[in-house]
Amino acid sequence: MREAARRLSDPNFSFRFSDTDEDFSERHSDFSGNEPQGSPMMKSPWNPGGASNQDDSDCPMNGLVGSLVREEGHIYSLAASGDLLYTGSDSKNIRVWKNMQEYSAFKSNSGLVKAIIISGEKIFTGHHDGRVRVWKASSKNPTHYHRVGTFPSVFGVFKCSMRPRNYMDGKGKHTAVWIKHCDVISCLSLNQEVGLLYSGSWDRTFKVWKMSSSKCVESVKAHDDAVNSVISTVEGFVFTGSADGSVKVWKREEKGKKSLKHIYVKTLLNQESAVTALAVSKNGSFVYCGTSDGVVNFWERENQLAHGGVLNGHKLAVLCLSAAGSLVFSGSADKMICVWKREGIVHTCMSVLTGHSGPVKCLAVVREMESTTARRWKVYSGSLDKSIKVWSVSELAPVMQTMTMVQNGTQIRSAKY
Repeated sequence: MREAARRLSDPNFSFRFSDTDEDFSERHSDFSGNEPQGSPMMKSPWNPGGASNQDDSDCPMNGLVGSLVREEGHIYSLAASGDLLYTGSDSKNIRVWKNMQEYSAFKSNSGLVKAIIISGEKIFTGHHDGRVRVWKASSKNPTHYHRVGTFPSVFGVFKCSMRPRNYMDGKGKHTAVWIKHCDVISCLSLNQEVGLLYSGSWDRTFKVWKMSSSKCVESVKAHDDAVNSVISTVEGFVFTGSADGSVKVWKREEKGKKSLKHIYVKTLLNQESAVTALAVSKNGSFVYCGTSDGVVNFWERENQLAHGGVLNGHKLAVLCLSAAGSLVFSGSADKMICVWKREGIVHTCMSVLTGHSGPVKCLAVVREMESTTARRWKVYSGSLDKSIKVWSVSELAPVMQTMTMVQNGTQIRSAKY
């Protein structure tokens, strides 16, 4: 089990961690978890129910809003913007949902969609063939999406193959291998401030793309195993997490208008268990790391990225992380989502969201527009049970359960889950 969790490089890896677990790839998911197959409820892709959206009050509750079920593949990626949700799966389809209804869909014959990220009107998707596709809705028909770019383009690869050009610093050459990932793209990150897109891959590198020109401006051999997560921050720092068990920090340095380079700064973590997910709080104050042993580590930027503590809330691998407001969300192969609330450096598990029948593979979080106090979030969770669930989570909700929290080597709360 450890070896399978460590590599995380097999797209057919089933995450079957227990002999008692059913093969969820053959199971149907519904809202209640006990609806019979082929029931009328299953015919609608979006099944509202469960704990409904509640207005913010003195004791708002966290709960399930609905479940999106479509039996076409495991859900590997999610991205949300406003009232639109984009979902990627191993069916090669990217589906768009709006107001609890299927709004649109587009398809790329390039393998499963491992990553989705949104920049304005453009949607970037990372694929199994090592390329990034760029999509945009038609101005005449917003339900129709068409491809407007590919990183790298076929012409760009051909040009580099036939006539390699010098690096900016003159010490090497751009080649077709240099500008193209030679394995699955596992993650994407944007730096809107400087117009850069970062892609991480199982080929052990991360690449930097200039969005305005679609050109690869740097390729960094970052790790000794698959890169599972990359996060870019507005301060010019880049964090990468890998199946080799390490989290590394890089700093962007620009030399003139045309030259940039990412310099290695330090290694935050180096262990046997694979690093499976990274997240950074909106202001960049905290960096979070999920690993295949079920642990979430975090570091404090204001304390020179010193290790701040460990969150123990899961029984199996942490597969995805997201941070919003004062909350941190961790999804796991144990089929649960832990909601952590941060107060200073102390993190408390305020709720555990359950309902998936398979590992929780991806998360997306957006602010609920109708929330009067702007402290309620809509959380989308995608699972290998082929469903997406929608949750309403408030920062003001009461703490339902406390889990173990270790800070600087000292256990400060011991009501263990």
